Amino acid sequence: MKNLIHSLLLLGSAAALSAAAAEPASFADAISRGKFSVNARLRYESVRQSSLNDANALTLRTRLGFAPATYHGWKAFVEAENIVAADGDAYSQAGLNPGGAGRAVVADPEVTELNQLYFGYTADQTTVTVGRQRLVLDNARFVGDVGWRQDMQTFDAVVVQDKSYAKTTLTYAYVDRVLRVFSRRHAQGQWDAKAHLFNASYAGGSVGTVTGYGYLMDFKNSAANSNATYGASLAGSRPVADGLTLTYRAEAAVQSDYGSSTLSYSANYGALEAGLGNKTVTLGLGYEALGSDNNIGFKTPLATLHAFNGWADLFLATPAAGLRDTYGKVTVALPQAVALVASYHDFTADTGGTDFGTEADIQLTRKFGTRFTAVAKYADFRRDAPAFPNVRKLWLQVDFAF
Repeated sequence: MKNLIHSLLLLGSAAALSAAAAEPASFADAISRGKFSVNARLRYESVRQSSLNDANALTLRTRLGFAPATYHGWKAFVEAENIVAADGDAYSQAGLNPGGAGRAVVADPEVTELNQLYFGYTADQTTVTVGRQRLVLDNARFVGDVGWRQDMQTFDAVVVQDKSYAKTTLTYAYVDRVLRVFSRRHAQGQWDAKAHLFNASYAGGSVGTVTGYGYLMDFKNSAANSNATYGASLAGSRPVADGLTLTYRAEAAVQSDYGSSTLSYSANYGALEAGLGNKTVTLGLGYEALGSDNNIGFKTPLATLHAFNGWADLFLATPAAGLRDTYGKVTVALPQAVALVASYHDFTADTGGTDFGTEADIQLTRKFGTRFTAVAKYADFRRDAPAFPNVRKLWLQVDFAF
């Protein structure tokens, strides 16, 4: 028994010494033990769009970051970003380059900028983060980092997140400025904001994760996008047979004008999605409706928009008549560690039922080791209404992360 007690004491002492060694002795020590990060993405994007000349963008996005070791609950991160193009005039950089006039838009402008710079402090289960930072809430339908674009969206914000209650996450963010994907050189590249974002989720229910939110967004230099949105969602999964899993998500929200907006409207949002699959194949069906009122469509100005309503990005702004997106999708784990995702969308107006068009999307992804990821992706939108163009997009890219 004495030997057992002695061994336990030695193990406890070793654990304490290890924990003490993990904590930097000073701020200078935290700096010296910090970690550098590198993220690079080489991408070719081709766009063929009716009534415009073809766009061909070969761009390289590089991010260099540094994070000191955590010191007495304090953390920090700084990250610089650079985007260069092989031929900057082979595509329209959202109107920034006169040489790209008449060509289709690829929203990847050439830029060098400070992407993130923030400080944070954690006490018990509460973390406060101040500065320029990524911010993604839930599935990014209302607040996201637009990570698909080369210049991701970041926020000058104060974010408070608390996990003191079991399986509960409470988030509040005050956003002072939105750094959008068009870069600071663009007239709409930065939005001055007074935005209060509230989000609460509980993952302890038997049916899944329940989330409620209130997003009050006021943009001084984009008043028409100012809105107040309140909603709730339920997302979960459960086994239904040996090796077979059912996944589901339901969400509803209501939105109205807010703050600097001179509009007057109240529009609804609803989404339903269900999937059934195993480790190899998953089939899913979904329906999303962004309503309209007073000829104004439901707005999602801070969303990661590329992830919704088709990869051709025809509906980054909701049409005045609203939007209904009925879709099916399939994910397949192919041989040689290749992942396939394919979907088909049918788009109509929420008010009036006008057919907007259909879209087919497909993506192949494969990881090479732990650092490299290759992606091939294609989107094909075929219009049914003259207000929209026919669009075909192709992406080939390689990501490196360290």
